[in-house]
Amino acid sequence: MGAIIKIFEDFCEDSFTLLGIHSSLEDYALVYALNQELRIHLRRIKNDLDISPKISYPIFEWRDELYERNWTILTNSCSTEEKSGLNDLFPNEPSYSMHHLVPEYKDADYLLKIDEKGMESDILKSIKAIPNVIAAYTIEIDRLKSKPNLIF
Repeated sequence: MGAIIKIFEDFCEDSFTLLGIHSSLEDYALVYALNQELRIHLRRIKNDLDISPKISYPIFEWRDELYERNWTILTNSCSTEEKSGLNDLFPNEPSYSMHHLVPEYKDADYLLKIDEKGMESDILKSIKAIPNVIAAYTIEIDRLKSKPNLIF
């Protein structure tokens, strides 16, 4: 049992920067604005991040060949439709549940993961300059209980 935990800790090393972004923009519009402002080339990948059969998060990625780092942006929330029970007030109406990739930061609409540490101050300034971005900030990875959700 101890060896399994040791291996798991090795995979979860926090050698990345995680930024939380609050924005009213749709994911594709935010990615377009980030590409313009940061001069990067994020693109939607074919496979979403699937947590369960019903819960998946769209992923946009870019591999920066010059500095050998990956950029990834994902939505922090996913809505799923559930069937109402017979005892509900409106049994024929569907109900919706909201799931968060990083539940400790439920208010963050998007998560930007960069496979390098120590460069977030310049990036945060640029992100905050984008219209319809309400806030952007660094998320302390050491305190996250949901850190395994970010290892993909």
